[in-house]
Amino acid sequence: MKREPVQIAVEKSATIQPSDRARIKEQRPFVVWLTGISGAGKSTLANLLEQTLHAQGLHTALLDGDSLRLGLNKDLGFSDTDRGENIRRISEVAKLMVDAGLVVIVASISPIRAAREAARKLFGKNEFIEVFVDAPLEVAEARDVKGLYALARQGAIHQFTGIGSVYEPPTHHEVHVRTAQMSEQDCIDLILENLPTPVL
Repeated sequence: MKREPVQIAVEKSATIQPSDRARIKEQRPFVVWLTGISGAGKSTLANLLEQTLHAQGLHTALLDGDSLRLGLNKDLGFSDTDRGENIRRISEVAKLMVDAGLVVIVASISPIRAAREAARKLFGKNEFIEVFVDAPLEVAEARDVKGLYALARQGAIHQFTGIGSVYEPPTHHEVHVRTAQMSEQDCIDLILENLPTPVL
């Protein structure tokens, strides 16, 4: 005997909301956006921060600007327009992840202040924490673990932030860490002190 397909009525009010996803993870989602010039220490601090939050039992995601330029943003160059689009894409992905209930850590030079402010506007109150990872150019250049500053000085890389292209420091950031003066742990401690209470 052939059975009729079962019809299931779904109420519009039953749509899963971001708050429902956060509640099931028992955490308050937000994005921590680390900005600063190349060599300032963004990726190092982002990784340490994620390890710390993960050890506390939080569900996290890390979006590293360099890694994203190998995939999602590999079609973008380094013009002001492309830099703005780079930040826009990262911020949209971060927003989706926050809506999924995650604590998202972004490590990106993101040199354009207006683009960072546009990213902030995607998020609700206490959902966007901007961390200025500050290091003098001469310190960042001395670190130069990737050899990028040397290439920029030789003219092999054009529009490199700090050499051929300007970096606009944030003016409304929540946290300011100075990696030439502070230890990595001191930087992490300061960031943690300024995060929203993550556990619901």
